[in-house]
Amino acid sequence: MRITLVGDVMLGRLVNEFLKERPAVYPWGDTLPVLKNSTDLRFCNLECVISDKGKPWSATPKEFHFRSDAKNIQVLLAGGIDVISVANNHSLDYGYEAAVDMLKIFDGASIKHSGLGKSLDEAERLVKLNTPETRVGFVAFTDNEPEWEATKDRFGVLFVPTELGTNRSDNFLDLIRRYRSSVDYLIVSAHWGSNWGYEPPPEHILFAHALVEAGADTVFGHSPHVFRGIEIYRNRPIFYSAGNFIDDYAIDPVERNDESSLFVLEVKDSAVREIEIYPAKIKDFQVNLARGPELQLIGNKMQRLCRKFGTKMSFKKSKDCYVVAINNQ
Repeated sequence: MRITLVGDVMLGRLVNEFLKERPAVYPWGDTLPVLKNSTDLRFCNLECVISDKGKPWSATPKEFHFRSDAKNIQVLLAGGIDVISVANNHSLDYGYEAAVDMLKIFDGASIKHSGLGKSLDEAERLVKLNTPETRVGFVAFTDNEPEWEATKDRFGVLFVPTELGTNRSDNFLDLIRRYRSSVDYLIVSAHWGSNWGYEPPPEHILFAHALVEAGADTVFGHSPHVFRGIEIYRNRPIFYSAGNFIDDYAIDPVERNDESSLFVLEVKDSAVREIEIYPAKIKDFQVNLARGPELQLIGNKMQRLCRKFGTKMSFKKSKDCYVVAINNQ
């Protein structure tokens, strides 16, 4: 089984305006063969609201509000996206009306979603997807926007601060332990931390390790606008940040938020055997596979970041990608 993971997909603002004149397939560029033709399941974090309803959130201070037209659900369908994280700091940008509408749009398009719901029970619900080989589970949380926390009787996100030893973190780790017994392979999506920095904060490392110890087979982090290194902990991958994937953001000349990657997990017998990393670049509201010097530049940066965790990468010339092999023996 092969699973493709990508980071933040933001279809609002200028991307939304551009999509009024472009086909739904446009934002994915030439990454579609990797996304659709060679993998069984595809996941992204949706960094905006998809809806024609609602008004910008104003109950608490918020600088950026991202919304994409309801028709742009077709963009996610064009990319073959199977599961979406909506546990993040933009899922309520246009209030409860738009967020509720978005979930209905997902359900109408048969796209699974995790991390947002009418109550805590719904927000923390395990998403299950079955392939002929493996029962895969997804659960998404965020440590952003505590004002949006789902409760027993309030719509919101699955909010879990990444501090061990608190009621919320203990409850979430217990949840992971319970979920692990009902699937063969469990992916935990973590929308965490601030926007910048190539190094994960110490609390993310500790929390990711605790998630693996509780039963997560992959921890997939995002929220920072740049990618971070991959750690292999107890033979399970931890992606501390996947970075952006589609957006309209200004490019920082130092922390290059236009540099990205697709991550493909090769899973066999409920364990990751290999990770393929396809470097990519964001330009003109579109993501494309990196070529030539850009491929090497992004690959070399990822190698340096991974090396700090003792993770070894090699280049696979036949596929123009980098590979992390995992020894599960």
